Amino acid sequence: MNANFSRVLSLLRQEKGISQRKAAAALGISQALLSHYENGIREPGLNFVAKACDYYHVSADYLLGRSLSRDGAVIEAEELVDASEIKEDLKGSIMAKLQKKLIVNSASVFFDLLGRTNSKDAVAQAGAYLGGALYQLFRPLYRAAGGNDSYFSTEGGSFDMDVLSADMTLARVRYAKALEEYRGEFPPVDAQSLAAEYQGLSQSMAQVLHDTDERVRKLEE
Repeated sequence: MNANFSRVLSLLRQEKGISQRKAAAALGISQALLSHYENGIREPGLNFVAKACDYYHVSADYLLGRSLSRDGAVIEAEELVDASEIKEDLKGSIMAKLQKKLIVNSASVFFDLLGRTNSKDAVAQAGAYLGGALYQLFRPLYRAAGGNDSYFSTEGGSFDMDVLSADMTLARVRYAKALEEYRGEFPPVDAQSLAAEYQGLSQSMAQVLHDTDERVRKLEE
């Protein structure tokens, strides 16, 4: 049984808001045995895994940490909601709305340009890098809001020691390598071409790049 099983099993019970005693009774085992399963001390048989999947309404792949989708399905691009095309009302400050639009618009331009290279590795590594940055920002917010670190498979101590930076650095190196090895034609990325093709979206990209340049320039002074 993989290491994610005990973490997911415990998290599902906590999400359901029930005690180990109640969950154990529903699953037909003792509280002590369930505690062992949730702490990775003992491994359950297939019969228990099947019962747990039915009880928590998840797939075996999700329970075993093999899929991020609770029904075990592979998430396709067509199934994902594109926030850049939704006119939703963010429940936050004007500043939050502005930053969200700048980042979403810039990411839309960036991944559209990168996608034209047909370099799957470059796209994957760019996603890994940006995903790591979002993870680094979300986890402290999750903690501050009272969230339990057991939600994440990366240990809290490792996160505090900045292990995510190592992952992001590796992704950035692999991304650069993928671009170096690409032998096709790159799309035009000069300001005039971006403005002509992406119109309003390119303004967001320009603003993000400018703001970052300014922050870095001040560090160099």
